[in-house]
Amino acid sequence: MVYRFFKNTFLLLLLIGFFTRCGSKEQQNTLNIADAGTSSVAKKVNASAELTYKEPIVGANKTAELLPKLANKRVGIVANQTSVIFKSDKSYTHLVDSLVSLKVDVKTVFSPEHGFRGKADAGEIVKDGKDVKTGLPIISLYGKNKKPFPKQLENLDILIFDVQDVGVRFYTYISTLHYVMEACAESNIPVIVLDRPNPNGHYIDGPILEKAFKSFIGMHPIPIVHGMTIGEYAQMINGEKWLENNVTCDLTVISVENYTHQTPYSLPIKPSPNLPNDQAINLYPSLCLFEGTDVSIGRGTETQFQVVGTPRFDMKHFDHFTPKPNFGAKNPKHNGKMCNGYDLTTHERLESLNLTWLLEFYNRYKIEKIETPFFNKNKFFTKLAGTEKLQQQIEAGMTEDQIKATWQEGLEAFSKTRAKYLMY
Repeated sequence: MVYRFFKNTFLLLLLIGFFTRCGSKEQQNTLNIADAGTSSVAKKVNASAELTYKEPIVGANKTAELLPKLANKRVGIVANQTSVIFKSDKSYTHLVDSLVSLKVDVKTVFSPEHGFRGKADAGEIVKDGKDVKTGLPIISLYGKNKKPFPKQLENLDILIFDVQDVGVRFYTYISTLHYVMEACAESNIPVIVLDRPNPNGHYIDGPILEKAFKSFIGMHPIPIVHGMTIGEYAQMINGEKWLENNVTCDLTVISVENYTHQTPYSLPIKPSPNLPNDQAINLYPSLCLFEGTDVSIGRGTETQFQVVGTPRFDMKHFDHFTPKPNFGAKNPKHNGKMCNGYDLTTHERLESLNLTWLLEFYNRYKIEKIETPFFNKNKFFTKLAGTEKLQQQIEAGMTEDQIKATWQEGLEAFSKTRAKYLMY
């Protein structure tokens, strides 16, 4: 009887505990569901992202890796306004200033297009000079010579290349990189590339440049958007034997940490005067083709490479802007004339080249029988495209899909070549 009493009591307590726990779980589930509103879910996702996302660390910030390579060396630096070391509070110090303060024997600064401080217009000749802050000589590689002369390298033991690129063939910093690597290879001077993220590194697209149309705005057989960091690109220049006489540069790349080609990266400093923000940088590969036409892409406004228009169109049903001389555009296309077209400042992020606007503007010029030719007579459009075929395809009335289909074989071949040099 006592045994039966304890047995029944034990079972009763067990049942009470069971239901109590079930009630707690049910209550907890109700709380979770109540918490699962849109704002709560967003908060949880954001909290998770904050835990998993790490800010990319650029090559210039890895001084512990860089400085030993510079010990007892006479150093040259290819740099511009983007060549900085970032601090934890988002401020930064210029690489040249930092190395000089650390008693590194910096002898010479070389500057690419737009100059050491990034203030010159696109295509504007930049003269040699002297850095006011450090007193160092600045040799322009966008003046009387684009390739360093042997005499300009004779007092150097090593050269650093640290310039923020945007991953587009006609953006000339990769052409400067080529000539620097070539000159250093010929003079037996090692090159260190301090890598930085590519804000357009998430895709590759466009026609492959044909050898007949090689120029400073396109030196290599690559598509318009190549999807590589400048460090990866340097390795490809070496590996594919693109330097003159097949010379090979003694190359070291100091990589970016916390980065993949799908990592969104907002540039904290304008890479050039007419790429003022992330939107302009994203639209640049598609809109720059208009530079070889009668149409403006907003140079001389505050929305460069974010608007597209022409004074040739009637103003109805269009957005408007008026180019005027400003920082980065002393004499902009259609200076002082109202241009009618599209405001793309809020357009969604592009994941491929967009030819829609180009085809629409060309067809409207044709339909409205505008006297001014759409394509400039100087063949600059062909230089940008890297082939005559794109203009011919547009003039033949091909659609965007039809044009892009002709790129696929070249893109597939390039993708295989590119894969050999990817670091991220």
